[in-house]
Amino acid sequence: MIRNQANLNALFTGFQTMFNKAFNDTEVDYLKVAMVVNSKTKQETYAWLGNSSKFREWLGARVIQNLGSHSYTIKNKPFENTIGVDKDDIDDDSYGVYSPLFAQLGQDSKQHPDELVFDLLGNGFSNNCYDGQYFFDSDHPVIDADGVEQSVSNTGGGSGTAWYLLDTSKAIKPLIFQKRKDYKFVRMDKDTDENVFSKKELQYGVDARVNAGYGLWQLAYGSKDTLNETNYAAARAAMMSFKGDHGKKINIKPNLLVVPPSLETAARKILLAERNDAGATNVYQNTAKLLVTTNL
Repeated sequence: MIRNQANLNALFTGFQTMFNKAFNDTEVDYLKVAMVVNSKTKQETYAWLGNSSKFREWLGARVIQNLGSHSYTIKNKPFENTIGVDKDDIDDDSYGVYSPLFAQLGQDSKQHPDELVFDLLGNGFSNNCYDGQYFFDSDHPVIDADGVEQSVSNTGGGSGTAWYLLDTSKAIKPLIFQKRKDYKFVRMDKDTDENVFSKKELQYGVDARVNAGYGLWQLAYGSKDTLNETNYAAARAAMMSFKGDHGKKINIKPNLLVVPPSLETAARKILLAERNDAGATNVYQNTAKLLVTTNL
């Protein structure tokens, strides 16, 4: 191929087409557990996390329900993934061998949020959320109906393989995927570009500015105890008993069980089997959907 501008444009269009097709065809899981927030600056502060309003009978003037202030901040981070194409391969019309790489680049770009979000979920036992406690912790501070601070747990303890029960039905989700700059396919392929001039390498890549963070701990329950009917029932009961400050009902309804592949069989027994191990009717059948992810 003669490396003039027209041919380079056509080559880029071909690579981009392969990238876009793979990107669009790739399924992701993070949207099932995280809300997407479009960021407009280098970081976003979620001061409203942990607060909620409540309807009251309208008697007299409106009562402004002031929201408390937290300092939970998610900073956007830059990410990149780059492919180098030897200039000689372009000159010799051998660039077709790179096609699978650009398809893979599209898949990797689409699935990168999965990596960030589920990595965060998996580290929820040691990473802080908006209230300063670990996301999965035994002593989240909550003010009861009498104005006294109580400790509330959203973890089942244990030391085995972790599993997670979530309520993803709310406008706010258990996790946050923050996006400042979406994944964009770019190129450096001119003879005057440093990489071509010095390394005889045309470069094509993707970059983005994104990050993930924690939403409401009340929408998630994490356990490293054995995944069985008893512990699943305990997790459901705990979540549905959660209340907001001052005893406010928050109507938690766990609807998604997230597990790694090693716990798929145990999860299927709980959620999909018609009968339990004792032969009795499985009362927890279809009480939640199942998400098995390799990102945990």
